[in-house]
Amino acid sequence: MTAKLKRCAWAEGSDLMRAYHDEEWGVPSRDERYLFEFLTLEGAQAGLSWSTVLNKRARYREVLDDFEPTVVAGYDADRLDSLLLDPGIIRHRGKVASLVTNAEAFLAVRAEFGSFATYLWGWVDGRPIVNAPPSGVALPATTELSDRLSKDLKKRGFKFVGSTIVYSYLQAVGVVDDHVEGCNTRALVG
Repeated sequence: MTAKLKRCAWAEGSDLMRAYHDEEWGVPSRDERYLFEFLTLEGAQAGLSWSTVLNKRARYREVLDDFEPTVVAGYDADRLDSLLLDPGIIRHRGKVASLVTNAEAFLAVRAEFGSFATYLWGWVDGRPIVNAPPSGVALPATTELSDRLSKDLKKRGFKFVGSTIVYSYLQAVGVVDDHVEGCNTRALVG
């Protein structure tokens, strides 16, 4: 008999959520495309559930050239208008418009620091913050780190990067590991 994998409670909603939790959430990444992908997806989530965005992720990859920031930065008004008609993504005018703005800001950070990863991981001296909260304890929506990073990203021209979105982003790309105590995925991440 196979023992049931212990997970963070939020991941039990669907197979897609479980796979995301088990294979990606909290895993440290320095991959530039992946970092841009999650910056985009977390911004798209504003006001929505993560499962909604996760269910649209494959379509986002198709229509956003696999989240290649150099390509997205070159989208023109016609391309953005066509994205607003695509039911496979979140068709919020501000979020769609932010695609180009954020790609340009991402590339500017890359030019300044050598990579976006260098910039991002510099906020934590290159090492993930591991919290290991007890099961059943609510995770914070923001932290002092997400407040500071959000402010800096906004100063650099990024949109949809409020502190709550930034904290979710830090968790998603593994800068912050909030897998609860007893979560079997913790062994895969750490």
